[in-house]
Amino acid sequence: MDRQKLEEYREYKRQTLERAKKIVIKVGSAVLTGANGLDPRVINRLADEISLLHDKGRDVLLVSSGAVAAGCKVMRSCKVKECLSYKQAVSAIGQSRLMHAYDQAFALYDKVTAQVLLTKDDLKSRERFLNARNTLLQLLSWKVIPIINENDTVVVQELKFGDNDALAALVLNLVEADLFINLTSADGVYNANPLLNKEAKLMPYITDISKLDPEEICQGKTTQGSGGMYSKLLAARRAAQIGVPTLIISGKSRFALERVFSGEELGTFIFPEEKSISRRKFWLAYNLDPTGEVLVDKGATRAIVHQGKSLLPAGIVDVRGEFGKGALVKVIDAGSGKSLGVGLSNYKSSELKQIMGKKSSEIEQVLGQCVYSEAIHRDNFLLGAAL
Repeated sequence: MDRQKLEEYREYKRQTLERAKKIVIKVGSAVLTGANGLDPRVINRLADEISLLHDKGRDVLLVSSGAVAAGCKVMRSCKVKECLSYKQAVSAIGQSRLMHAYDQAFALYDKVTAQVLLTKDDLKSRERFLNARNTLLQLLSWKVIPIINENDTVVVQELKFGDNDALAALVLNLVEADLFINLTSADGVYNANPLLNKEAKLMPYITDISKLDPEEICQGKTTQGSGGMYSKLLAARRAAQIGVPTLIISGKSRFALERVFSGEELGTFIFPEEKSISRRKFWLAYNLDPTGEVLVDKGATRAIVHQGKSLLPAGIVDVRGEFGKGALVKVIDAGSGKSLGVGLSNYKSSELKQIMGKKSSEIEQVLGQCVYSEAIHRDNFLLGAAL
């Protein structure tokens, strides 16, 4: 990277950090916990740094892991990979201890915190999505610091976010944040897994995360957490799509937040996409779950990817799964097997199987009526969804 380009990146990062008014910070279990469970020194230091940002007029929302790990330590067991009910039980034990630790730590700086527990079902429902948004915005207007976690004690497997990196990305859209900071146990993003490759180098800037292959550079997960660097890059990709930059830095480093906002070069800064998607498309792509797959031919792939066209029945070569009208489905290039994105189907699966490969003018002849000429309209399709 030439010096001029590096200086341009640094200046953009400096301006972004300076202008950020609404910040979502995610901290993982690997940062918060040690051999004896929750590490009070880490939590106190985090409260100190967040309070400093808060004192400067910035709204901060903290997405925090640690409940399951804290509960396991209390019960003197680390069998966190057992059945869902086990995780829910230890989460119930650990969540209260996690919030108590935060309440005490932030109180030292005269800050009020609020616990917000969410499930994917809460954000899948548009009404509940808006209720959660209004609650969080009201808390921010009161200068309260929301501490958000997945509601592990009641969630079912089908409604899990997967990890708190994914939850944090959804919160960005929920409150229309303008900066995402992910505190992890690593120093940032490396061009290879540093645990497996001693020559791996830290990437201080990622200007186009859509061209990055997370599977190629990530080959492992942290032992305490559930996501590892792969899920952090996936969350950063989603953030970039709605125009939000991401900073991935080590939460293990002392006063990392204070240092990075003071201009020190730490971690990896990930640029947002130049052309952001609508928040509606973001919501349908990541708050809903794909229930089927539609495989398309080369011509349809070209029309969707390069021309921004809708998907017509003529381009469909196969339909997988059973789903209803309006369901979210994956669109896959049949030739390469690569996912092109996700979209809302105008037809149920049984109807698509009847009209696939046929021209739009033939739909009425097959189904008795032609309600839609498109199988998936481009307004209801997200190209390059980070799944």
